[in-house]
Amino acid sequence: MYNNQPIKAASCVSSLQLDPALMLIRVSEVEQITSLKRTTIYKRLKDDPTFPRPVPLTDSTARGAPVGWVLGEVQTWVRSRLALRSEVVV
Repeated sequence: MYNNQPIKAASCVSSLQLDPALMLIRVSEVEQITSLKRTTIYKRLKDDPTFPRPVPLTDSTARGAPVGWVLGEVQTWVRSRLALRSEVVV
């Protein structure tokens, strides 16, 4: 009568189109994508106005409150860095 088979999460996720403009990632993924370490990421936030800004994940304003970054913004920043490479005259 009833289908008691569990839904396979992987098959559900693979059929979704994930929009990078709506997907939040944590600092560990930002590290992997940019090849920057955590301390350098936070230095960039302070000194580089072009670096993507984090999104608060809670209402807390305390230091160490959880934040995420918009995947699309991080990818765009990396692309801009790659574009600068071709502008450098050797």
